[in-house]
Amino acid sequence: MDNHTPVFCTIVPPHILDRLARSDDPALSGPARRTLQADAAQRTGRRLTTVAGAAARTAAAPAAGPRRTLHDARNGTDLPGVVVRREGEEPVADASVNRAYAGLGATFELLLDAYGRNSVDGRGLPLDATVHYDEKYGNAFWNGEQMVFGDGDGEIFLDFTVSVDVIAHELAHGLTQYTANLSYFGQPGALNESVSDVVGSLVRQRTLGQTADEADWLIGAGLLAPRVTGTALRSLKAPGTAYDDDVLGKDPQPATMADYVRTGRDNGGVHINSGIPNHAFYLLATRLGGRSWERAGQIWFDVLTGGDLPVDADFASFARLTVAAAAERYGEGEEHDAVLKAWSQVGVDTRA
Repeated sequence: MDNHTPVFCTIVPPHILDRLARSDDPALSGPARRTLQADAAQRTGRRLTTVAGAAARTAAAPAAGPRRTLHDARNGTDLPGVVVRREGEEPVADASVNRAYAGLGATFELLLDAYGRNSVDGRGLPLDATVHYDEKYGNAFWNGEQMVFGDGDGEIFLDFTVSVDVIAHELAHGLTQYTANLSYFGQPGALNESVSDVVGSLVRQRTLGQTADEADWLIGAGLLAPRVTGTALRSLKAPGTAYDDDVLGKDPQPATMADYVRTGRDNGGVHINSGIPNHAFYLLATRLGGRSWERAGQIWFDVLTGGDLPVDADFASFARLTVAAAAERYGEGEEHDAVLKAWSQVGVDTRA
């Protein structure tokens, strides 16, 4: 039995849903409250499963490719739902199913082709996902075993399968679960969220064939409905600028430690302070140029999977490990210097 502790991780932070739940417009507040209630139930269920012990998944011989199974919850909450597409089957009439299938495949391919890792656990873990979860559910999540996507309320959020980076973000929580297993609170929780944002952005860039300079570095582009004044949920390039809306408020993410947010909400601000390591990665990737998933992504992947990252790692300890990883893989040259400069720019001390 392994020591991995599954956690419940969502793409939309609680502070956004809390604000929507207080809206005077029932078209906004109703779905937000329902989403918060569904999330609370999932979170409680995950805690109970963690205490009791999750059911073991049957090990199978590692496959040469992904093993995807897509389910349809049919706007209910029973998981995983009805099987609607299996690995190797032709596309179906439901676009949400096909987008989720493709996104799972794109994430699997990044891990395998770029880093030699067979699925999120390194042993060919089957990739299960459910679409059409609940009614007007405004979130997507990884529950420790599978990915789940809501349809959105149509007012603020559209279908959560529309952005491949959202799909990859959630699946990357599984990667963290099976590697560093970062705690989901405070700075380790923010690192957990940041790793998912980084992987999400890398998958999107690779899917589109973009270099670091060509990418928009947004998470959830296309997810916000037309009425929202904003471009995405988060920006690695410019944290704090993804949205500024009368209903949603202003993106609270800081880009540097000078604006670090101390809060007890959102597990100590895991979706907020993740902007700092996010921005450090953006600075590294754009300084190195070329394909972000190559040198910059390799350094982050080496730290996540290297075995030296503690579950309670703070930003400084993560940063020091990236400096060491860059030196070990590439020597003390361009990559090493770029890592040092990136962390310095966001105000994280890399000195031991």
